[in-house]
Amino acid sequence: MTEEITFSPTLSFISDADKKKLFASALRLLEEIGQKLEHKEALTLLTDAGATVEDNVVKIPSGLVEKALKTVPSSIFVYNREGELAMELGGRRSYYGTGSDLIYRLKPGTQERHHCRLEDVVEAARLADALPNLDFVMSFAHPHELDPNTAYLASFKAMAENTVKPIVNTAEGYDDLYEIWKISAILRGGEQELRDKPYWIHYAEPSSPLNHPDKSIDKLLLCAEKGMPVIYSPAPIAGSTAPMTIAGHVTQGLAESLFGVVIHQLKAAGAPILMGMGAAVLDMATSQCSYNAPEYLMAYLTMVEMTKYLNVPNWGYAGTTDAQIPDGQATYEAGLLTFLSSTIGSNLNHDVGYVDFGRAGSLEMMVIMNEIIGQIRRMQQGVIVNDEQIALDVIKEVGLTDHFLSHAHTLKHFKTTQWRPKLLTRQAFHTWEEKGSKPLLQRANEQLAKIQKKHTPQPIEEQKAAEIDKLVAGFKG
Repeated sequence: MTEEITFSPTLSFISDADKKKLFASALRLLEEIGQKLEHKEALTLLTDAGATVEDNVVKIPSGLVEKALKTVPSSIFVYNREGELAMELGGRRSYYGTGSDLIYRLKPGTQERHHCRLEDVVEAARLADALPNLDFVMSFAHPHELDPNTAYLASFKAMAENTVKPIVNTAEGYDDLYEIWKISAILRGGEQELRDKPYWIHYAEPSSPLNHPDKSIDKLLLCAEKGMPVIYSPAPIAGSTAPMTIAGHVTQGLAESLFGVVIHQLKAAGAPILMGMGAAVLDMATSQCSYNAPEYLMAYLTMVEMTKYLNVPNWGYAGTTDAQIPDGQATYEAGLLTFLSSTIGSNLNHDVGYVDFGRAGSLEMMVIMNEIIGQIRRMQQGVIVNDEQIALDVIKEVGLTDHFLSHAHTLKHFKTTQWRPKLLTRQAFHTWEEKGSKPLLQRANEQLAKIQKKHTPQPIEEQKAAEIDKLVAGFKG
């Protein structure tokens, strides 16, 4: 009989009364202040449904928001390239993956920065494919040598060729996202097959404060039409493009995300969508936007709680740091953020491997975070409490006269109870010293080199690969 966990660790930053007030405030913002939109189809959908428009400022009545929330799926099933279920987004289930579109990448070993190229997309996808605690991939890098109109499509192709894991993609606009959808239909074996088993999730965002560009809405509506999961997550900066205060920051971000949800559900009720908020904070001393300031964490985690309150799957963050290289600060910040995301139940957590305020990426940081995520996942399994686990009979038998080391109960449970690190050290000092006194970053670099040498991703079927090559080669943007 399988032993079951009846309670998982959790945390909260706001009360139920706070959640009600934040939601009511977001509804007031939507209904009384409104948001800027020029997209013709979206304007028609909204006005036909009862929204008011004046000078392209749209005000959405609260009833329309609540109606949309009733049709949003509370769970989203996402499949890998080969059609196997990989993630069930929703509830308190947490998944982890890389981020996208970085400007720089750190060279393993030396930590030198260079501008990202398509080969960096390939390397990150291959590494993520090998790391068991990364569940999905994003492009990691933005290939600066390619035209922006074709770079996103080339990155998607590179990811599909170098990992079987699901993809969270970005796109320049409707045209290249449509080509990405066509590639995915080839991989899945047809349009209906892709709809039934989505292979990717698209990331789209409004422009804070309170502005929804045509390109973002184009992509939002395409995903709704095709039944592809989409993230609609603003990135308001506290003190710059959003109020400085945490409650004001979250209220604006929540309203901006809900605005997209309403349009999306009016286009296709029941289509899958994730809410979220990139809760960046402008450091008033440096003019730098922090990923790891405590105010960022508090705003972000409050937004996660609001998505749980609304029963909508959420977009989240993990494994990122403001530090410039994978050092002690980086490991602490990335580990803390990941632990908090897991414990609060954030669903789809990206940016594993980001350093330097999200400007650069590190493959070694990905390796380190894979280990940390494994440890966090062990803790999130919770504590099993039953007679077998309490072990009073074993304590009675052994406790007063003997030891537990060789007891059958210990032998039965030590492999399933104890998580074993592969990167973090638990060696005695003299053993660690005899093995070279290697710090964490050096051990991560060596593990990275082994993976790069040995791991080969599963290739795409030859016929499908040829079709995709032809499609990508013919795309001009």
